[in-house]
Amino acid sequence: MTHSSPRSEFSAGARDTLPLVIGAAPFGILFGILTLTAGMPWWAAQAMSALVFAGSSQFIAAGLIANGTPHPFIVLTTFVVNLRHALYGASVAQYLRGLPSAWRAALAFGMTDESYALTIAHYRDEARGDGQAKHWYFLGANIAMFVPWQLDTALGYWIGRALGDPLALGFDFVLPIVFIAILVPQLTTRSTRLAALVAGSVAVSASGLPNKLGLVIAIAVGMVAGMGTERWNSRS
Repeated sequence: MTHSSPRSEFSAGARDTLPLVIGAAPFGILFGILTLTAGMPWWAAQAMSALVFAGSSQFIAAGLIANGTPHPFIVLTTFVVNLRHALYGASVAQYLRGLPSAWRAALAFGMTDESYALTIAHYRDEARGDGQAKHWYFLGANIAMFVPWQLDTALGYWIGRALGDPLALGFDFVLPIVFIAILVPQLTTRSTRLAALVAGSVAVSASGLPNKLGLVIAIAVGMVAGMGTERWNSRS
């Protein structure tokens, strides 16, 4: 087992994340463009990337904002989408015991799918350091994802403004496609598939209701259907 320093761990985390940063760049730029179609000012788009910092939730929130969905349902929907991070946190918590609470909070805030995947593999590899400084690897991976995501969002918003009206250029079709790309890989269980089917059916059936009420009802009914199915399966 080798001994590692905070500097070497931080550098390794940032370096290992670089290929994933490149892969995420188009999505960050696209998010910046799509916030224009949602009618969001630049500061709101940038604040969402800085404070939410979760690609799938940001895309979903932008779409719900564009559809005039009430804010409580936007918060609830993005909360459910990001529940997987609770599982990530539970699996990595055993390696962070003994760290000050400020450290754990900072690492939890910056954790993404990409940085978690790299970090948990790094922690489980006993040959890579003695564990005393491995949290610096986690920090390096988080920061390496966070900073470029902010720049990508700003660049996308600037590109959208330079292009003029994104809706006039046909960018409005991109958001549903992104939603489909986010949704389909998550439909891995009976409960998630039923929730999607029920929510989609209700959304189409109730699309004529005023103030986007049909979308709100679809979200609520879909969640109830999914949670009900999950509870039924756990009893059987």
